[in-house]
Amino acid sequence: MERDKNNTTILPAILSGGFGSRLWPLSRRQRPKQFLPIFEGESLFQKTCKRTIGPHYLPPLVISNQDHRFLIGEQLSEIGVTPQAIVLEPEGKNTAAPAALAAQIAMRTSPDTLILLAPSDHLIADEAAFDAALQAAIPAAKSGTIVTFGIKPSEPHTGYGYIQLQNGERGPRASKVARFVEKPDLDTARGFLKEGGYLWNAGIFLFSARAMQEAFAQHAAQIWQTVAASLSSARADLDFLRLDPAEFSKTEAISFDYAIMEHAQNIACVPMDPRWSDLGSWSALWESMAKDENGNSSLGEALYEAAENCLVYSQEGLVSVVGLSDVLVVNTKDAVLVTSRDKAQDVKKIVSRLDAERRKETVHHVRAYRPWGWTEEIASGDRFRVQSMMIKPGEHQSLQRHMHRAEHWVVVGGTLEITIDDRTALVSENQSVYVPLGANHKLKNPGQIPVQMIEIQSGSHISEDDILRTDVLENMRSKVTGAG
Repeated sequence: MERDKNNTTILPAILSGGFGSRLWPLSRRQRPKQFLPIFEGESLFQKTCKRTIGPHYLPPLVISNQDHRFLIGEQLSEIGVTPQAIVLEPEGKNTAAPAALAAQIAMRTSPDTLILLAPSDHLIADEAAFDAALQAAIPAAKSGTIVTFGIKPSEPHTGYGYIQLQNGERGPRASKVARFVEKPDLDTARGFLKEGGYLWNAGIFLFSARAMQEAFAQHAAQIWQTVAASLSSARADLDFLRLDPAEFSKTEAISFDYAIMEHAQNIACVPMDPRWSDLGSWSALWESMAKDENGNSSLGEALYEAAENCLVYSQEGLVSVVGLSDVLVVNTKDAVLVTSRDKAQDVKKIVSRLDAERRKETVHHVRAYRPWGWTEEIASGDRFRVQSMMIKPGEHQSLQRHMHRAEHWVVVGGTLEITIDDRTALVSENQSVYVPLGANHKLKNPGQIPVQMIEIQSGSHISEDDILRTDVLENMRSKVTGAG
């Protein structure tokens, strides 16, 4: 792959917020679509990061919310990427604030550093085409132009914003932008395709830190100032950088397009056709997938009989589709979605109804991921809960105790180090141990393979709020007394 002959170094700024409600029930708030490993075992987030690995890229800067911090760390580790930083926003403020944040961090190295601002939840199948477009954008970005990337439209899509080029489409080079157009109706979108010179807005940008500072100074100075204040008061937390909540709360919630791109004059666009999709719905996912001779796609076990242009996603169990066309079936462990392809965008209406009812199905899956591994509920009742657990090699839970429940653990794979009050022992496969109510206990995996285990909780109150983390209490007591 040909690279920039001027040895330009680019800082990838990966935006990893968002929920992806139209990919419910697979996408949940605690594990949204960018982290789902459904693309040959990798997630969109991982594919985005891997796309920016190379001699002309700095380590990526990841900007996210705190709920996904351990997911980000785990998925970066899986692909062998050490980020420049993982910056945690105290609350979502749309995309203008992250653009300002990325520029301010880049300026610590050089105001001429180029920044590639990219969402983490888009699919780019032809990475060579994307790289060619990036190289075409570099000269303009180095000269102080803010460059966006436009996708050659394949249909009159009403779900995307459009970019009109000043002199029509002129190949893979930076062209002046005449205007940005918000999501049009169908007749308007058809007119755009007939007229030519219009591209879908991919939401990917290349600019220098200096150009971004000047743009914010002219069009959105308050955002630049509050982001700067939150960054200067940020604090390190393990591998993360937490922005100051009080300062960041003053930042206006607005998109980068509205705050900067619709007002700035130094804007250019590079047309590209890298087989791009924002995967904004189950229908878009179906369009991106390989299909059989009848247009059917599947992730998981599926059987089709007299069916055409369907998609099945199944986390477990066989799903059969008979005599249907243009239908999407999504089967997770706690929810099933069935929709026609042309109504796939309306899944977000179901999510809104579930949110109004405070249903857990929009928040988390049956399997809940933790920094040390995961838990997955098997069964529960008034006075019990049974769940399977996995503890990663070298990881451990905090020292804790419960005031309303006892626990019984059965190891089914690996070797577990268990501490109960003042006793520590190793428990191997097919062995079990009982933890009485009120006992301090801690689980650790000292081995090289994951520990698989079954946990049975029983008592008068089965809830996550019945956890007293003893090590945290001891640390607080030491700080107060000055001991230790």
